[in-house]
Amino acid sequence: MRGYSLARGQVSPWVIGVSFGATFASANLFLGVPGWAYTYGAPTLWWTFGCFALTWGGLVLFARKFWHDGQRNGGALTLPHWLKIRYNSTAIQVIVGFLTLFNIYYIVGQNVGLATTFETIMGLPYFWGVVLGVVVTIAYLFVGGAYAQYIGDAIQGILMCVCGVVLFGSLAWTIGGGWNFLGELGARLNAIDPALTAPVAKTGPFYSWMAILSIEWLLFTFGLLPHLMNKVLSIDKEVGLRPFILSSGITLFLLSCFAVFAGMAARVLMPELPSADAAIPAYIEHAFPTVVVAIMVGGLLSAILSTTNSLYLGMSAIIGNDIFKPLIAPFIYGKSEDSEVQTDKGTLLVSRAGLLVIGVVSMVMSFKRPDSLALLTQFGISAIISGVIAPITLGYIWKRANRTGALVSTLGGAGCYIVLSTFGIQNNVFIALGISSILGFALMIAVCLVTSPQSASEKSAGYAVGLE
Repeated sequence: MRGYSLARGQVSPWVIGVSFGATFASANLFLGVPGWAYTYGAPTLWWTFGCFALTWGGLVLFARKFWHDGQRNGGALTLPHWLKIRYNSTAIQVIVGFLTLFNIYYIVGQNVGLATTFETIMGLPYFWGVVLGVVVTIAYLFVGGAYAQYIGDAIQGILMCVCGVVLFGSLAWTIGGGWNFLGELGARLNAIDPALTAPVAKTGPFYSWMAILSIEWLLFTFGLLPHLMNKVLSIDKEVGLRPFILSSGITLFLLSCFAVFAGMAARVLMPELPSADAAIPAYIEHAFPTVVVAIMVGGLLSAILSTTNSLYLGMSAIIGNDIFKPLIAPFIYGKSEDSEVQTDKGTLLVSRAGLLVIGVVSMVMSFKRPDSLALLTQFGISAIISGVIAPITLGYIWKRANRTGALVSTLGGAGCYIVLSTFGIQNNVFIALGISSILGFALMIAVCLVTSPQSASEKSAGYAVGLE
């Protein structure tokens, strides 16, 4: 199970860092965000530059402490498992395990991105694009687990970095203006609509400064998502954290800061596209000869597959390790030391079965194309972050952070987000995340202040059995 979910010690930290950046990139960054740029123009840059500066800043801030705490009591395999060790609570492990199932929406977003790319570039019907993407990803993860994911991500990440730089450079001949192609792009966007070059959009995700601040908060906390933080847990020794953080930063910069400009260029060159999410595939066809188009499509597919495989692997590992193992395995295998091997084998089997189930469910959900790929992916992400941000952050910096406060914060923060979003009380997912995060922090601080601090013995108990 440890080899399936982490491959700890089997892969270089440099490779794992590239995997972090490649996993972060996803269909959202190469299709959904350029689709926003096609629709809203320059305000989308708030997202683009926040992806590098804030997400990497969060990783620099959290990674070392997260790794240290994750080494206790045999080592954490997942983010919910880390929370169990930190707070000595199987309850919070199981609750966050179920909460991470919201990542199914993120997977659907990747499936939509794959199918859109196949459809736009190759003429493959959308339905079969979804099926092909799911089958290929599930097949190699089922066999190879985390090792296959990291090696694949490294190859894909390098290709994606090259594609991002080439997309940016191509504006010199598609938009014109020589070295001043960005100025030319701004002038032509302004001629279409001055709102496309304004700092704040009239509508959409960037319609106000409050919405933009909420987006930046999301990007700062983005690295705390389970399929990204398990990269930190895969580092074998502390000395590996430095190369991991450095390579992830370089990869994030190259992947985050360039493709969005091609989305704006597509608005100038092809203003009547039927779907904004098709801006990058359409731009690639317009800007490059056939041979280069094939390479660039490989970069797009890499962006999607590198995130999809991490999501599948992370969710399946959580189903096995954080839901099946604490809730069901004790009734099947017992709780004796002799049952540990059988429990590990059973957990691995359930994880692999969960991989197949998630694949089928996400495929069915993907057949109906969403209006905005980017907004779809953010819905599930925000639900998870609103529940875990306070327990993780306060667990780092506050000695009074305890089990009861973490449980109340997880339920209150995630519950608030689900209510706000599901019942249409706050339709902007980013503002809903901001409100829910603030509530999560407030609840945890208040509960921790009126309850007893977690004792040293409770913090070190780690693998207590049962629901505390």
